[in-house]
Amino acid sequence: MSRDPVLPESPSRRLLLKGAAAAGALAAVPALPGVAQAASPAGTAAETPGRHPKPAPFVNPLVRNRADPHIHRHKDGFYYFTATAPEYDRIILRRSRTLGGLGTADESVIWRAHATGPMGAHIWAPELHRIGGKWYIYFASAPAEDIWAIRIWVLENAHPNPFQGTWVEKGQVKTAWETFSLDATTFTHRGKRYLAWAQHEPGLDNNTGIFLSEMANPWTLTGPQVRLTTPEYDWECIGFKVNEGPYVLKRNGRLFMTYSASATDFNYCMGLLTADADSHLLDPMSWSKSPTPVFTSNDTTKQYGPGHNCFTVAEDGRTDVLVYHARQYKEINGDPLNDPNRHTRVQKLGWKPDGTPDFGIPVADTATAGD
Repeated sequence: MSRDPVLPESPSRRLLLKGAAAAGALAAVPALPGVAQAASPAGTAAETPGRHPKPAPFVNPLVRNRADPHIHRHKDGFYYFTATAPEYDRIILRRSRTLGGLGTADESVIWRAHATGPMGAHIWAPELHRIGGKWYIYFASAPAEDIWAIRIWVLENAHPNPFQGTWVEKGQVKTAWETFSLDATTFTHRGKRYLAWAQHEPGLDNNTGIFLSEMANPWTLTGPQVRLTTPEYDWECIGFKVNEGPYVLKRNGRLFMTYSASATDFNYCMGLLTADADSHLLDPMSWSKSPTPVFTSNDTTKQYGPGHNCFTVAEDGRTDVLVYHARQYKEINGDPLNDPNRHTRVQKLGWKPDGTPDFGIPVADTATAGD
């Protein structure tokens, strides 16, 4: 999709809008809705021989031409998949009883952009969550008449099957400012539900930072919203000053929040925030920030611009899985947002001896017959 050449007059706003690209992601495991539970530790029942199937080898790309992937593993035994379509005009949904099956699963359009008015353009980074017995989708969009006035919106479906029932538009998630905002993801911790998202903060010389707030209900924030990170390192500021696409994983007494940084070409990469599980999450000082990116482009495996990730668990209930998008080439003609070839990918997430995630490198494409 081409950007409208008639953009807002303010140079700072033009920079802001051009810098924000793809968005969002979160997957959840039934034990703790909204947060990807880590695999069962060694010695637990999950390790009992024959109790869980051995996960099939991952095939990459998993789903072609789908960016900002979100995979939700639900208690009904299905993996639910949604992502950004390159036309930016609809929300799609797939499901499969296996991760690999998502690649060939039928795809349904469950909601389309409005022809006019709000939610009419730039439908980005949908995430599917199960909260309080209902399904919710968080996504970013803009009015059809002002395609860069992007905000966060919510859909709700009370039917047990998200492919059925009616998706009700619950409205915009109102934050402290009416500024560019996207990539909302939700999780619970110690009985409280939180929303994390990316937004431009007035007065700051950046495109977007990452914010956190408690929620009164699935579409309403309550209490203070705090900034957890803003682009500050060189690797976060290549092309544009971007922190976006937050996602939370709990493990080993800590919360790990991944996010994506820089422009959406081969410079796109992932950063990491870490907080102790006993800390006050709304205190920015509770979160430490990795000074280096944790997942980057790789010339050897020929995967570029990896990011906008989420996590899930393989069919065995034990193997943690990193879900992300990347391109298969480095050079892009024109605006990266007009390039449709960001593909959804999956690979095993490792763990270091100190209990922190080991992202490794984006793996190469799976070899096919004749390669």
